[in-house]
Amino acid sequence: MLTKLKMEPPQGIPSPDYHESDIVVERYLAELEESVPHVQLACSTQYCAFPLHGNQLCVWDTTSPLHQHLILQGHHHSITAMAFGNKLDPPLVCSASQDYVIMWNLDECRKKILQGLIPQGTVVGTLLGRVLCVRFDPHDHFVAVCAGNKIFMLDVEKHSVQVELQGHCGSVTAVEFCPWQAEVLISVSEDRSFKVWDHCMGSLIYSSSILTAYPLLSLLIHGESKQLVTGCADGQLQIFSLMEGHHYRRVACVDLRKKSETFSTRRGKPGPHRLPGGDQQLCGKKVDTEEVEAALPVLVLAHCALPHVPAAEHGITECVWIGSSIGLFVFNMASFELEADLYFKDFQGLSIQVAGSCAVMSDSVNDQAFCVLTSMFGSQIAVLEIRLSMLVCSQQCHQEGAVLSVLPSSCVLSTSPLHVGISKDKSPKPANQKRPAKQRVVEDRPLVFHTKVRSSGYASAPCVTMFSPKTNIKHDGKKFSKCKNNYKCEGYPLEGPVPCRPSRQVAVAPEPVAVSWIQYSGDGQRLACALANHLSLVFDASLKGTPAALSGHNGAVSTVCWSQDRRWLLSTAQDRTLRVWSACRAELVLLLGRDMFPKPVPSAQFYYMDTFMLVASGPDLRLLKIHLDSHRDEMKRYKPKSWCKAVFCRSMTGSANVTTLSAVNDFYSYLVLTAGRDRTLEVFDLNVGCSAAVITEAHSRPIHQICQNKGSSFTTQQSQAYNLFLTTAVGDGIRLWDLRTLRCERCFDGHPHCGYPCGLAFSPCGRFVACGAEDRHAYVYEMGLSTFSHRLPGHSDTVTTVAFNPSTPQVLRKSLGVVAGAVGILDRHRQREEVSLTATEERGPTQVPQRGLCEHGY
Repeated sequence: MLTKLKMEPPQGIPSPDYHESDIVVERYLAELEESVPHVQLACSTQYCAFPLHGNQLCVWDTTSPLHQHLILQGHHHSITAMAFGNKLDPPLVCSASQDYVIMWNLDECRKKILQGLIPQGTVVGTLLGRVLCVRFDPHDHFVAVCAGNKIFMLDVEKHSVQVELQGHCGSVTAVEFCPWQAEVLISVSEDRSFKVWDHCMGSLIYSSSILTAYPLLSLLIHGESKQLVTGCADGQLQIFSLMEGHHYRRVACVDLRKKSETFSTRRGKPGPHRLPGGDQQLCGKKVDTEEVEAALPVLVLAHCALPHVPAAEHGITECVWIGSSIGLFVFNMASFELEADLYFKDFQGLSIQVAGSCAVMSDSVNDQAFCVLTSMFGSQIAVLEIRLSMLVCSQQCHQEGAVLSVLPSSCVLSTSPLHVGISKDKSPKPANQKRPAKQRVVEDRPLVFHTKVRSSGYASAPCVTMFSPKTNIKHDGKKFSKCKNNYKCEGYPLEGPVPCRPSRQVAVAPEPVAVSWIQYSGDGQRLACALANHLSLVFDASLKGTPAALSGHNGAVSTVCWSQDRRWLLSTAQDRTLRVWSACRAELVLLLGRDMFPKPVPSAQFYYMDTFMLVASGPDLRLLKIHLDSHRDEMKRYKPKSWCKAVFCRSMTGSANVTTLSAVNDFYSYLVLTAGRDRTLEVFDLNVGCSAAVITEAHSRPIHQICQNKGSSFTTQQSQAYNLFLTTAVGDGIRLWDLRTLRCERCFDGHPHCGYPCGLAFSPCGRFVACGAEDRHAYVYEMGLSTFSHRLPGHSDTVTTVAFNPSTPQVLRKSLGVVAGAVGILDRHRQREEVSLTATEERGPTQVPQRGLCEHGY
């Protein structure tokens, strides 16, 4: 055996920002007599352990690498598993082989070596079989030993087997103790399932079904999020919730290969999914092949404590290490995205290119991580030192330019398209314009000169008041009284339970019809619904009385949108027309047809405090200056008083068709968010009139809805909270983004939505996210959790869209299959504080909790 200590950094090609030797250094390399590709290695904050000569245990001190490493002898068979204790005083390490399970006190071992004696360990188990994994409990009182399909609990003090856990049908590959419940042990096996044990009682608590087609190799219990992560031989990560009452529900399933491809694409770097072709040198062996498939088995999962670097200040806190055969990955447990990757082949100074087994440990205090590797094809063991801050910072996609924010920080530029909305028309009046009537002595008048035509043309109201009208008449709610709203409401409550009880349900049509969109008015008093039968309905928020029907579209209505002053209602349909209605009179005010939009209009809304309309058509984002007037001259009905004018048009980068857009209308904002068919997110700054940022590969499928945290007039949130927005795509969950960092901060998954686009909504207080699902339920997520907190029943088909009432805790739900296209409200206490409303399609001001940016809890 030849052992060497490498202190010099490897030579390589420097990157634009960091030299590769600044990121990773090979600190130790051992050449063995035989290959040990599949063993459980061990890392702690001070030591690294690996086998030498098969039956010898080598312990290397990472804090004093120049000191002589410890060689511990006591096994007769090859060591197959090892682990460090959780306490630093005394430092313990356990090694296991087919003959013995030995406990070593490293302080005592070092003292004996200094005295010239041979260190000896304590045998705590004998002849247990081939051991694949050992693990200490949180207090170092017990050691779990996995041998075959059994788990042996060894008492460290009594040196005996306390309990034997049986139930797996295959070899147990990994075990972990629960940090907050020391008596709970979780194991994974080659039988492709995990089991939860009470090792004190020796009983089985929970057994999962078969999770995948490949063996499970690793697991990790993440204490911060209380989640279980399992790693599979085919690179699949499955995450389960361990919170009380969640019954080990699956939160997400992540494909490591796809995540690495997406991460490489965002960085503008081709993903190393295949090793280079041709004759290759892999650990000294020549491989004659054109392409070698780079497998990504999840060999190990470990906690990753990132240092306080600029990239970590924006929410990269809940991370884990993923060790695979070709590299290491930093995985964000909140967003389910990769924060960094380290491929061994990208660093020329590393001796091992393909790993057979690995162990990794990170120390945020010293800004470093250590990784122990064994070669898959050769007989080498290496210890790598990684600088965490440099690794993360060198791979973050930094956007050029100023930090974006929904709240404007400057005045409108004179060259801005928005300047049209605030500038006065200073053009001279036409020469043929008539003079005011008071300046004319004699004026020719038509025979019928009244504004409203009477039957005779001369009837007029009497000049004398004959009686006083009765003013206390009660209306039945069938007609809108006035557009002006005198409704008074208390502030939206900050704290309170999640809506979960249905309150009211009504049918939107006498026959089954799909409900595609719903939206509350700004005061929370009215509700607009878009239907597939070419109609739009306007309900009272309590769903009482007869709704007002808006007819005129020749295709299914896709979206409806209220104006900020609640006087107008905008609707788009599949007939490629856009219509603006008077909400008070339920009459058409403005019609924009196919001559203006040659391509379908998937999304449109009012913008800039009702000064403009934003319209998406094809790849273009259009800004239209509008003037709306509901007054009619009966003599000139053919002359509309409402008009619009295009003032800005810009295509998305890449010329992909726009699928949806979103912008704030309740206050002045310059930013518009758009999503394209090519799965990109693009932010337009209309004050400058150009694209401000592009996020590629935002989802694995095209985004069908963007939802911003707009709050309401009844809530007051922190200014930073308005920079949060949600996106969703079919089969790809809900993602929470921050405009300031253009990063995905959290992913909400767990609701089935594999084949139909389901809508989502922000609560006015910013604490909850509601969404539809294909299992006839609506789901409510809390901002600080990735799994749903409530599952709301009541529909008979897919829930397609949801909406929160801006004034009271109320959510509207609509779905694909409620009888006659029903609309339902969920009530919190079956009282006035109604909680939620959802829609189904039928075919047949509050302060944000101080948790976050984590001040918002994601």
